[in-house]
Amino acid sequence: MKFKKSARVEAGLHQIDIAPLIDCIFLLLIFFMLTSNFVVMPGINVKLPKALTSEQVDVKSLTLVVSSEDIVYLQDKPYSFKEIEDLLKQNKYDSIFIKADRDASLGVVVRIWDICKKLGIEKIGIATTYE
Repeated sequence: MKFKKSARVEAGLHQIDIAPLIDCIFLLLIFFMLTSNFVVMPGINVKLPKALTSEQVDVKSLTLVVSSEDIVYLQDKPYSFKEIEDLLKQNKYDSIFIKADRDASLGVVVRIWDICKKLGIEKIGIATTYE
């Protein structure tokens, strides 16, 4: 018995359906977006100034953060200068570390420095990045 071919294949008329391919790509994209971990550092975003003479120090002291808007933070909570002075009087810290944004005004940093010197804190560090 001989069978006849009813369909002919003509050159150039083959088309690939890309709709299933696009569906698979979107599903993979959604899967990777939902399962990936984005590292977000908690805290105040501070761009530290650069210095050529920086040295690495272990931070085991009280760290005060000064934002670019001249707001002073301690453990992600804003403090006034009076509150900082009262806190330093009560707890008798021997060293303070200041992380000031490069756009913060120098007056805020100097005011914190003066409060520390007035209370007898001799070890005061300022955070910088090394070039």
